[in-house]
Amino acid sequence: MSELIKVVLDAMGGDYAPVEPVKAAVEAVKESDKIFVYLTGQEEVLKKELQKYTYPQDRIEVVHASEIIETGESPVKAIQSKKDSSLVKGLKMVREGKADAFVSAGSTGAVLVGGQVIVRKVPGVERAPLAPLIPTEKGFSLLIDCGANVDARSSHLVQFAIIGTIYMKYVIGIENPTVGLVNIGAEEEKGNALSKETFQLLKETEGINFIGNVEARDIPAGKADIIVTEAFTGNVILKLYEGLANTLIKKIKQGLMSTLRSKIGGILIKPALKKTMKSFDSAEYGGAPLLGLRGLVVKTHGSSKSLEIKNSILQCVKFTEQDLPGMISANLQPKEKKAE
Repeated sequence: MSELIKVVLDAMGGDYAPVEPVKAAVEAVKESDKIFVYLTGQEEVLKKELQKYTYPQDRIEVVHASEIIETGESPVKAIQSKKDSSLVKGLKMVREGKADAFVSAGSTGAVLVGGQVIVRKVPGVERAPLAPLIPTEKGFSLLIDCGANVDARSSHLVQFAIIGTIYMKYVIGIENPTVGLVNIGAEEEKGNALSKETFQLLKETEGINFIGNVEARDIPAGKADIIVTEAFTGNVILKLYEGLANTLIKKIKQGLMSTLRSKIGGILIKPALKKTMKSFDSAEYGGAPLLGLRGLVVKTHGSSKSLEIKNSILQCVKFTEQDLPGMISANLQPKEKKAE
């Protein structure tokens, strides 16, 4: 067996911790023989939870952490004061090379601050963006940024496009991914000052396949492989996306159960419908990596159940095998030097 990919899972983070994170860890090591999981959290609690399962015990280890960072806490203060929290302890393991990746469903703010302060950015990266894959008509697109940098500058957005291109090319396998800039119109002159300035810079940036502005309605159609925006707009897009998908699924189910005829029809189309709805389930895509760090940090939804957390853990195999941080560093450094 080749060397295992070591993933630290914040077992005390998220709405359903520690039950769902522990379940996810067990499911992950059962599904892939490439994974080793460290569970950070209160040892007694986690070991009791693990007793519910049968699993390869040589591939899950509990790392005791006495403190928990709550969602409502100030991220900066929490990172500074709670040194023995499951989140901080896990991030330090990545920084020290004891683990290849860190996954958490805990406080988004704490993960973002901790990732940049503890794990630290790759040299040349101005801001580390949060970038989830979102389902589209053509498959999926990368939304970058969706929550890390609300007050981004045009230079940050250009770098997001470069980082996103590296990710989609080397990790996802799209040879020449298209890049679209979120705007209120397709025309070049549309948008606010940030959009107009970024548009011009993206046009001049080598090494990316920039196709122009992308309106919100074009995103589900898969108009671009990489959707570039600042975090405020990106987070609104992501949350609307998820909310609309859930609403449509509920409405479809209600419609199918409304009459005897629709119920019969529902039975006939159930296999195809289930497959289609699964493609729009965000849990199937895992978490959002915080790109541009020296190590791998993946954030999942606070409401994540075991499926999404498990898929986030499994994501880390490909991230690690492709050396995503090294790939970003190698592709950014020449550009930074050339600009000086």
